[in-house]
Amino acid sequence: MTTAPLNDRNVGEIAAELPGATGIFRRFGIDFCCHGDIPLTQAAAERGLDIFELVSALQALDPAVAPEAPQETGALIDHIQTRYHDVHRQQIPELIELSRKVEAVHAGHQNAPEGLADVLQEIMAELETHMHKEEQDIFPAMRLKAANPLAAPISELRHDHDAHGVFLEQVGKITDDYTLPGDACRSWEALYAGAAQLKEDLMEHIHLENNMLFPRFEGGATA
Repeated sequence: MTTAPLNDRNVGEIAAELPGATGIFRRFGIDFCCHGDIPLTQAAAERGLDIFELVSALQALDPAVAPEAPQETGALIDHIQTRYHDVHRQQIPELIELSRKVEAVHAGHQNAPEGLADVLQEIMAELETHMHKEEQDIFPAMRLKAANPLAAPISELRHDHDAHGVFLEQVGKITDDYTLPGDACRSWEALYAGAAQLKEDLMEHIHLENNMLFPRFEGGATA
């Protein structure tokens, strides 16, 4: 693990190396997945956060705690596919169906999540293309420790992740950051709970790839 002061390290690097850091970043509203390539001090300044409070929270974590995700490349890929690829393929279509129901039943309500189903549909389409590319080409090459540099295709995957982050921002705006109106029905509650879970899952998915898996195969090096 890098010994440089936390203030001087990038958010993504901290998220990858310090168990529990992603939970701290979520609590403070710091993007550790799509924009993890900025120093912690810059991330804190952009959010108007007290850097000392943030660093103290990170320092309180136990670095000896076992990471939640596997560290070995093959096992990490397996984890990404079963925990995130398979889950996304189940959760997003269910959210699309639920969103269309809520939008139809509550049409005209001032807080109705109008357009949410369409955004979720776009997310699913983009994700499916992205995941298929990984499963058919990139992951097999990584498992074989391919001699050909993977920097170029990985750069495209990182670009895809940025687009996924934009979609999550759109979902946050449509749902007012998953804030339910006082008269929300059970379906509406389930929709926002599921959408919030999708955000958490997708951020963790992107983090594992951007900050842990991809760096092992960029720059012409292999793991």
